[in-house]
Amino acid sequence: MTALGSKDITPQTPRSRIPRHIGIIMDGNGRWASLRRRPRVFGHRNGVESVRQVVKAAGEWGVETLTLYAFSEENWKRPSDEVGVIMGLLDTYVRKECAELDRNNVQFRAIGDLDRLKESTRELIQDVTRKLSGNSGLVLNLALSYGGRMEITRAVKAIAEKIKAGELKPDDISQETIGQYLFTSGSSDPDLIIRTSGEQRMSNFLLWQSAYSELYFTDVLWPDFGRREFADAIDSFGARERRFGGLVGSQSAFSAEQVMNPC
Repeated sequence: MTALGSKDITPQTPRSRIPRHIGIIMDGNGRWASLRRRPRVFGHRNGVESVRQVVKAAGEWGVETLTLYAFSEENWKRPSDEVGVIMGLLDTYVRKECAELDRNNVQFRAIGDLDRLKESTRELIQDVTRKLSGNSGLVLNLALSYGGRMEITRAVKAIAEKIKAGELKPDDISQETIGQYLFTSGSSDPDLIIRTSGEQRMSNFLLWQSAYSELYFTDVLWPDFGRREFADAIDSFGARERRFGGLVGSQSAFSAEQVMNPC
Protein backbone atom coordinates (compact mmCIF):
# COMPACT_ATOMS: atom_id res chain seq x y z
CA MET A 1 0.00 0.00 0.00
CA THR A 2 1.20 3.53 -0.80
CA ALA A 3 2.61 5.67 2.01
CA LEU A 4 -0.26 8.14 1.86
CA GLY A 5 1.16 10.60 4.33
CA SER A 6 4.60 11.25 2.79
CA LYS A 7 4.69 14.96 3.61
CA ASP A 8 7.88 15.64 1.65
CA ILE A 9 6.23 14.76 -1.67
CA THR A 10 5.28 17.77 -3.79
CA PRO A 11 4.62 18.23 -7.53
CA GLN A 12 7.52 19.21 -9.79
CA THR A 13 5.15 21.46 -11.71
CA PRO A 14 5.77 25.18 -11.04
CA ARG A 15 3.15 26.71 -8.80
CA SER A 16 2.04 28.98 -11.66
CA ARG A 17 0.96 25.90 -13.64
CA ILE A 18 -0.85 24.11 -10.81
CA PRO A 19 -4.50 23.50 -11.86
CA ARG A 20 -6.83 26.07 -10.35
CA HIS A 21 -9.69 23.59 -10.09
CA ILE A 22 -9.33 19.80 -9.83
CA GLY A 23 -12.20 17.32 -9.86
CA ILE A 24 -11.68 13.74 -8.67
CA ILE A 25 -13.86 10.70 -9.34
CA MET A 26 -12.91 8.62 -6.31
CA ASP A 27 -13.33 5.06 -7.56
CA GLY A 28 -12.20 1.64 -6.41
CA ASN A 29 -13.13 1.40 -2.73
CA GLY A 30 -15.13 -1.79 -3.24
CA ARG A 31 -12.46 -3.50 -5.33
CA TRP A 32 -9.78 -2.49 -2.84
CA ALA A 33 -11.77 -4.23 -0.10
CA SER A 34 -12.49 -7.30 -2.24
CA LEU A 35 -8.78 -7.80 -2.91
CA ARG A 36 -8.39 -8.06 0.85
CA ARG A 37 -11.40 -10.35 1.20
CA ARG A 38 -13.23 -7.73 3.21
CA PRO A 39 -16.71 -6.22 2.74
CA ARG A 40 -17.07 -3.18 0.49
CA VAL A 41 -17.65 -0.87 3.45
CA PHE A 42 -14.08 -1.61 4.57
CA GLY A 43 -12.90 0.08 1.40
CA HIS A 44 -15.13 3.11 1.96
CA ARG A 45 -13.74 3.55 5.47
CA ASN A 46 -10.14 3.38 4.25
CA GLY A 47 -10.92 5.77 1.40
CA VAL A 48 -11.55 8.53 3.94
CA GLU A 49 -7.81 8.75 4.69
CA SER A 50 -7.15 9.42 1.00
CA VAL A 51 -9.66 12.26 1.15
CA ARG A 52 -7.79 13.77 4.09
CA GLN A 53 -4.42 13.55 2.35
CA VAL A 54 -5.65 14.97 -0.96
CA VAL A 55 -7.51 17.87 0.65
CA LYS A 56 -4.49 18.80 2.74
CA ALA A 57 -2.12 18.53 -0.22
CA ALA A 58 -4.39 20.58 -2.50
CA GLY A 59 -4.40 23.42 0.00
CA GLU A 60 -0.61 23.29 0.43
CA TRP A 61 0.09 23.21 -3.31
CA GLY A 62 -2.08 26.18 -4.27
CA VAL A 63 -5.13 24.49 -5.78
CA GLU A 64 -8.03 26.92 -5.54
CA THR A 65 -10.96 24.49 -5.83
CA LEU A 66 -11.17 20.73 -5.26
CA THR A 67 -14.39 18.92 -6.19
CA LEU A 68 -14.68 15.34 -4.93
CA TYR A 69 -17.32 13.01 -6.39
CA ALA A 70 -18.38 11.49 -3.09
CA PHE A 71 -21.83 10.05 -3.88
CA SER A 72 -23.54 10.00 -7.26
CA GLU A 73 -27.22 10.17 -8.04
CA GLU A 74 -26.95 6.57 -9.25
CA ASN A 75 -25.34 5.42 -5.97
CA TRP A 76 -28.77 5.50 -4.32
CA LYS A 77 -29.40 2.20 -6.16
CA ARG A 78 -26.78 0.41 -4.08
CA PRO A 79 -27.80 -1.87 -1.17
CA SER A 80 -29.32 0.14 1.66
CA ASP A 81 -26.74 -1.04 4.20
CA GLU A 82 -23.88 0.18 1.99
CA VAL A 83 -25.63 3.52 1.42
CA GLY A 84 -26.12 3.82 5.17
CA VAL A 85 -22.43 3.24 5.85
CA ILE A 86 -21.38 5.80 3.22
CA MET A 87 -23.73 8.40 4.66
CA GLY A 88 -22.49 7.64 8.15
CA LEU A 89 -18.89 8.11 7.00
CA LEU A 90 -19.91 11.38 5.38
CA ASP A 91 -21.38 12.66 8.62
CA THR A 92 -18.32 11.54 10.58
CA TYR A 93 -15.88 13.12 8.13
CA VAL A 94 -17.67 16.46 7.99
CA ARG A 95 -18.07 16.62 11.78
CA LYS A 96 -14.55 15.46 12.72
CA GLU A 97 -12.66 17.35 10.02
CA CYS A 98 -14.35 20.72 10.52
CA ALA A 99 -11.72 21.97 12.97
CA GLU A 100 -8.84 20.72 10.79
CA LEU A 101 -10.33 22.29 7.68
CA ASP A 102 -10.71 25.54 9.58
CA ARG A 103 -7.06 25.46 10.70
CA ASN A 104 -6.06 24.98 7.08
CA ASN A 105 -8.22 27.92 5.91
CA VAL A 106 -10.45 25.64 3.80
CA GLN A 107 -13.94 26.63 2.65
CA PHE A 108 -16.56 23.89 2.44
CA ARG A 109 -19.53 23.41 0.13
CA ALA A 110 -21.78 20.53 -0.90
CA ILE A 111 -23.27 20.32 -4.38
CA GLY A 112 -26.00 18.04 -5.69
CA ASP A 113 -29.59 17.13 -4.89
CA LEU A 114 -29.14 17.64 -1.17
CA ASP A 115 -32.88 17.31 -0.54
CA ARG A 116 -32.42 13.53 -0.78
CA LEU A 117 -30.07 13.52 2.20
CA LYS A 118 -31.29 13.01 5.76
CA GLU A 119 -32.33 16.18 7.52
CA SER A 120 -29.60 15.72 10.13
CA THR A 121 -26.98 15.43 7.38
CA ARG A 122 -28.29 18.55 5.63
CA GLU A 123 -28.19 20.48 8.88
CA LEU A 124 -24.62 19.31 9.56
CA ILE A 125 -23.52 20.38 6.08
CA GLN A 126 -25.16 23.77 6.48
CA ASP A 127 -23.52 24.26 9.88
CA VAL A 128 -20.00 23.39 8.66
CA THR A 129 -20.46 25.45 5.48
CA ARG A 130 -21.38 28.44 7.63
CA LYS A 131 -18.50 27.91 10.09
CA LEU A 132 -15.92 27.77 7.29
CA SER A 133 -17.45 30.51 5.13
CA GLY A 134 -15.02 33.14 6.39
CA ASN A 135 -11.96 31.23 5.21
CA SER A 136 -10.09 32.30 2.09
CA GLY A 137 -8.12 29.20 1.08
CA LEU A 138 -9.02 26.05 -0.82
CA VAL A 139 -12.69 25.61 -1.73
CA LEU A 140 -13.65 22.00 -1.06
CA ASN A 141 -16.76 20.87 -2.94
CA LEU A 142 -18.29 17.52 -2.01
CA ALA A 143 -20.55 16.29 -4.81
CA LEU A 144 -23.35 14.43 -3.00
CA SER A 145 -26.39 12.87 -4.64
CA TYR A 146 -24.92 14.51 -7.71
CA GLY A 147 -25.40 13.89 -11.43
CA GLY A 148 -24.26 16.05 -14.31
CA ARG A 149 -27.35 15.50 -16.46
CA MET A 150 -29.60 16.22 -13.49
CA GLU A 151 -27.67 19.41 -12.82
CA ILE A 152 -28.07 20.62 -16.41
CA THR A 153 -31.77 19.68 -16.42
CA ARG A 154 -32.35 21.69 -13.24
CA ALA A 155 -30.57 24.66 -14.78
CA VAL A 156 -32.71 24.48 -17.93
CA LYS A 157 -35.90 24.32 -15.86
CA ALA A 158 -34.83 27.31 -13.77
CA ILE A 159 -34.06 29.34 -16.90
CA ALA A 160 -37.41 28.31 -18.42
CA GLU A 161 -39.18 29.60 -15.31
CA LYS A 162 -37.38 32.93 -15.67
CA ILE A 163 -38.50 33.18 -19.29
CA LYS A 164 -42.07 32.24 -18.36
CA ALA A 165 -42.08 34.99 -15.72
CA GLY A 166 -40.81 37.51 -18.24
CA GLU A 167 -37.55 38.00 -16.33
CA LEU A 168 -35.36 36.66 -19.10
CA LYS A 169 -35.48 36.65 -22.89
CA PRO A 170 -34.40 33.60 -24.93
CA ASP A 171 -31.98 35.72 -26.93
CA ASP A 172 -30.26 36.75 -23.71
CA ILE A 173 -29.28 33.16 -22.84
CA SER A 174 -25.57 32.47 -23.21
CA GLN A 175 -23.18 29.83 -21.95
CA GLU A 176 -22.43 32.16 -19.05
CA THR A 177 -26.16 32.33 -18.25
CA ILE A 178 -26.39 28.55 -18.02
CA GLY A 179 -23.29 28.47 -15.83
CA GLN A 180 -24.96 30.76 -13.34
CA TYR A 181 -27.67 28.14 -12.73
CA LEU A 182 -25.31 25.23 -12.14
CA PHE A 183 -24.34 23.98 -8.70
CA THR A 184 -20.79 25.24 -9.32
CA SER A 185 -21.84 28.81 -10.07
CA GLY A 186 -19.07 31.15 -9.00
CA SER A 187 -16.29 28.57 -9.43
CA SER A 188 -13.94 28.23 -12.36
CA ASP A 189 -14.36 25.15 -14.56
CA PRO A 190 -12.10 22.23 -13.64
CA ASP A 191 -8.71 22.29 -15.34
CA LEU A 192 -8.06 18.65 -14.45
CA ILE A 193 -10.33 15.66 -13.84
CA ILE A 194 -8.73 12.64 -12.15
CA ARG A 195 -10.30 9.19 -12.05
CA THR A 196 -8.86 6.33 -10.03
CA SER A 197 -9.22 2.52 -10.35
CA GLY A 198 -8.54 2.16 -14.08
CA GLU A 199 -11.99 3.08 -15.36
CA GLN A 200 -11.91 5.63 -18.18
CA ARG A 201 -15.27 7.40 -18.27
CA MET A 202 -16.84 10.49 -16.74
CA SER A 203 -19.76 8.75 -15.01
CA ASN A 204 -22.02 11.80 -15.17
CA PHE A 205 -19.54 14.05 -13.34
CA LEU A 206 -19.35 17.80 -14.13
CA LEU A 207 -20.45 17.21 -17.72
CA TRP A 208 -20.96 20.88 -18.61
CA GLN A 209 -17.99 22.17 -16.65
CA SER A 210 -15.45 19.65 -17.97
CA ALA A 211 -15.80 20.55 -21.67
CA TYR A 212 -12.10 21.50 -21.84
CA SER A 213 -10.75 19.73 -18.78
CA GLU A 214 -7.62 17.61 -19.07
CA LEU A 215 -8.35 14.00 -18.09
CA TYR A 216 -6.05 11.80 -16.03
CA PHE A 217 -6.78 8.12 -15.45
CA THR A 218 -4.85 5.92 -13.06
CA ASP A 219 -5.12 2.23 -12.16
CA VAL A 220 -4.54 3.07 -8.49
CA LEU A 221 -7.59 2.27 -6.35
CA TRP A 222 -8.85 5.22 -4.31
CA PRO A 223 -7.72 3.99 -0.83
CA ASP A 224 -4.17 3.77 -2.22
CA PHE A 225 -4.27 7.26 -3.78
CA GLY A 226 -2.10 9.58 -1.72
CA ARG A 227 0.20 12.57 -2.11
CA ARG A 228 2.55 10.84 -4.55
CA GLU A 229 -0.27 9.79 -6.89
CA PHE A 230 -1.83 13.24 -6.61
CA ALA A 231 1.48 14.90 -7.41
CA ASP A 232 1.92 12.57 -10.42
CA ALA A 233 -1.49 13.64 -11.77
CA ILE A 234 -0.63 17.32 -11.38
CA ASP A 235 2.76 16.82 -13.05
CA SER A 236 1.04 15.09 -15.97
CA PHE A 237 -1.21 18.12 -16.29
CA GLY A 238 1.72 20.53 -16.03
CA ALA A 239 3.48 18.83 -18.94
CA ARG A 240 0.52 19.21 -21.29
CA GLU A 241 -0.11 22.01 -23.78
CA ARG A 242 -3.70 23.16 -23.51
CA ARG A 243 -5.08 24.40 -26.83
CA PHE A 244 -8.80 24.85 -26.12
CA GLY A 245 -9.53 23.96 -29.75
CA GLY A 246 -6.88 26.26 -31.18
CA LEU A 247 -3.31 25.82 -32.39
CA VAL A 248 -0.10 26.50 -30.53
CA GLY A 249 3.26 27.82 -31.63
CA SER A 250 4.36 27.37 -35.23
CA GLN A 251 1.28 25.27 -35.97
CA SER A 252 -0.76 28.47 -35.91
CA ALA A 253 1.17 29.86 -38.90
CA PHE A 254 -0.69 27.88 -41.58
CA SER A 255 -1.66 30.13 -44.46
CA ALA A 256 -5.08 30.12 -46.10
CA GLU A 257 -3.44 28.54 -49.17
CA GLN A 258 -2.09 25.63 -47.11
CA VAL A 259 -5.51 25.01 -45.64
CA MET A 260 -7.14 25.00 -49.08
CA ASN A 261 -4.34 22.91 -50.62
CA PRO A 262 -3.07 20.64 -47.81
CA CYS A 263 -1.06 18.44 -50.19
